[in-house]
Amino acid sequence: MRKSVFIWIPVLISACHPAVFSGGMEQVLSDTLRDASCAYMTRDTSGALVVSWVEQDEGVETGTFYYAVSADEGKSFSAAKKVATATGIQPHAENLPKILFRPNGEVIVMFGTESNDPRNKYAGKVLYTRSPDGGQHWLPAVPLVTDTAGYDQRYFDMALLPSGEAVAIWLDNRKHHQQEGSTLYIAATGREPGFGQERQIAQTVCQCCRTALYVDAQGALHAAFRDIINDTIRDMVHMVSTDGGQTFSPPVRISPDNWAIRGCPHTGPTMVKNAEGLHFAWFTMGGGQGVFYCQSPDNGITYTKKESISALPTAKHPQLTTLRNGGLALVWDEAADTSGNRIGMQHKAGNGETVAKGFITPPEVFASFPVLEPVGEGSVLVAYKKRVKEREMVCVQRVAL
Repeated sequence: MRKSVFIWIPVLISACHPAVFSGGMEQVLSDTLRDASCAYMTRDTSGALVVSWVEQDEGVETGTFYYAVSADEGKSFSAAKKVATATGIQPHAENLPKILFRPNGEVIVMFGTESNDPRNKYAGKVLYTRSPDGGQHWLPAVPLVTDTAGYDQRYFDMALLPSGEAVAIWLDNRKHHQQEGSTLYIAATGREPGFGQERQIAQTVCQCCRTALYVDAQGALHAAFRDIINDTIRDMVHMVSTDGGQTFSPPVRISPDNWAIRGCPHTGPTMVKNAEGLHFAWFTMGGGQGVFYCQSPDNGITYTKKESISALPTAKHPQLTTLRNGGLALVWDEAADTSGNRIGMQHKAGNGETVAKGFITPPEVFASFPVLEPVGEGSVLVAYKKRVKEREMVCVQRVAL
C-alpha cells in the first residue's frame, strides 16, 4: 500500500535577513513503507514538473526507479510511476539516477549499478532504459558502455540539446596514461537508437565527484567537474562547447582553491546561466571550507572571487537554478548538530547579489541532497531525502522567495 504524507514544516530564517521564505506543506512522494532516496527534478515535454527517486524493498541494498508528475507546478502530484526496467540501482545520491524527456516522445532513464568486475571491486556500471511512447512501455535496460575495456562508469549527467537529441557525460576507467583520475567521456543519441559516438573530452578527473552538464539558452553545452591538477590539487573546472559537444574549450578552474587532498570529496559542482552570465556553486576545503559561489560574466573566460555560502565543513551538495525573473536560487545541506542535518537556501538577484538566506527544514530533522526547480512566479519546489527514525523518504516543499 502506498501512502502519501503531508507535514507542516516551519521555515527558519537567519536573523540578518527579512523573513521572505514561506514554506508550504511538505509532501512525501515516496512509499512510506520503503526506504527512498536520490531525489531528482526535471520537466516533461508539456512543461509539467517531474520528480523522480529510488525505492528499496526491505533488506535489499539496491532499488527501483519511480517518478511522479505535477501538472500544477508542484501543488499536487500523480500517483508514483514505476519503471520496471530500471532495477538493481545503487541508491547513491551523487551518482544520481536521472530521467530525460525528448521532444520526439522518447523518455530515457539512466542509473548506476554495481559492475561486479574482478578488476575493481568498487567499480560501477551505467545503464539506461528507453520508452518510445512517453513512459507507457519501457525497453530492457542496456549498458551505456559496451567496450569490454571499460569496467567502471559512474557520476554521469544528461541534458537535452536544441536539436532534440540527448547527450550524456560520465567518468570512465579507460585512459591512456598513468596519471591519477578518471576520464570524462561524452555520447549522444542520433540516427540509431540509444547513445553512440562516445569519445573522451577530459582526463585526470576526480574519480568520485558528481559531474554537471548544462545547455544554455544559446545552445552552448557546458561541463563542470572536479579536476586533479598537478596530481594532488582537486579543484572545480569548467569547459564549454559551441558545436553540440563535438569540441570543447580547455578546462579552466572556476576558482584557484588549491585544495590538495589524497581522496575523493564526494560532492560535485552545479551551474546555471542567466543574462548576467554563468553562475557556479561547489564544495571545497581549499582556501576556506564549505559551500562557495562565483560567476563568470564572459562565458567562462574570467571568474569572480568566490563567495562563502556556508563556512561549515559539513556544508555540501549545492544545487542552483535560475528563476523566471532572472534571479537565482541556491540550496545545499549541512549538519546542524551531531544528529540533525538541514537544507539551506539562498535567494540571489540576477547579478549574484544575495537577497535572503535561511533554512527550509528545522535543525533537528535529518534532511539532505536537495534539488530544486522554479515554479510559478517567485517560488521554487525543493525535493530532498529526509530520515525519520530508521526510515528514509523523498519529500518536496514549495518555497516562496
